[in-house]
Amino acid sequence: MFLRVETSSGVPLTRQIADQIRSYSVSGVLAPGDRLPSVRQLAKELAVNQNTILHVYERLTDEGLLERRQGDGTYVSQNLLPGRAKLQRDLLARDMDRLAHRAADLGVSPQDVHEQLDAAFARVERERGNAKPDRSPQRRGERREE
Repeated sequence: MFLRVETSSGVPLTRQIADQIRSYSVSGVLAPGDRLPSVRQLAKELAVNQNTILHVYERLTDEGLLERRQGDGTYVSQNLLPGRAKLQRDLLARDMDRLAHRAADLGVSPQDVHEQLDAAFARVERERGNAKPDRSPQRRGERREE
């Protein structure tokens, strides 16, 4: 399982890690019954405190995504709810609402938000090894009007 954290992103590490594990479970990269790395192992791989990983695993266990088996490890739950992908899309919609409110509060235009989101998707694609051309206007030689 490949997880990545960006310490300079401003997004809490626990959220970054939990979101990636959720995404992998929804997309099928992690299947029910798959064993996750131990708290110690994952903390070492990501260079984070073990308590950070423990907190993520506990949160995802409370959500029903993971099962922790004493002395055996942490596994993707065998009893995943059938509507899990819809639930994740609903959570994404709430995050998008929060983003829109924050952008409006900061006076950022919808066009600027779209451009920033396109740039963010391009970064994600590069990080995941599926590099696609950057479609932001600045990269195509167009000038943004201020």
